[in-house]
Amino acid sequence: MDRQSSTTQNKRLAYVVEHLDPELGPWSTLEYACIARESKVAGARFLLTSVPTSLELPKELASLPGFEVEHSSVEEVFADRTSKICLLDPSAVVELSPADGDEFEIFLFGGILGDDPPRDRTSELRKKGYACRRLGPKQMTTDTAVRVTRIVTHDKVPLDDIPYVDYPELKLNEHESTEMPFRYVKGEDGKPIMPEGMIDLIKQDSDKGLEDLL
Repeated sequence: MDRQSSTTQNKRLAYVVEHLDPELGPWSTLEYACIARESKVAGARFLLTSVPTSLELPKELASLPGFEVEHSSVEEVFADRTSKICLLDPSAVVELSPADGDEFEIFLFGGILGDDPPRDRTSELRKKGYACRRLGPKQMTTDTAVRVTRIVTHDKVPLDDIPYVDYPELKLNEHESTEMPFRYVKGEDGKPIMPEGMIDLIKQDSDKGLEDLL
């Protein structure tokens, strides 16, 4: 994917997840670690904002290069760049496009996007009046939402040209399988791209609902 504009190449985009929970479960830990790694490779920033001071982050996450933690909210951290913030909102009427990578510098996500069923956590950020864009009609996990946003805004690939895998079925063991209720980006191997360790986590906790893993 090499259709980057010179404007985007010379600008360091930032992907921000406003952490809207008092806790941080193993599912989110793996997703945030994945986002941090991929953002670093792409030369982008990844910030986790509104992290409670009482929340002790897992060492394997806190020590990751490129992982930035802010106890302040996104509106405080980027108070001087409000017009450059784009909120990824499932309720938005305009879909994200490659041109948005030139217009905006900060792409904001409300954690946890991967709720099933969706609980509209983004509503808390919607009230702040940021410009909003949508990533299509299907629910995504947080790392997938950031990945798709990066592909569109940084790599300049239109939303509809990205290969997806919808609601993949994961085989847990010889007798059991589970359908993931999300849209994923399709990898070169034809399988959904998931954070490292995610499939093992799902298998280990197959007797729990997704909500217990978040």
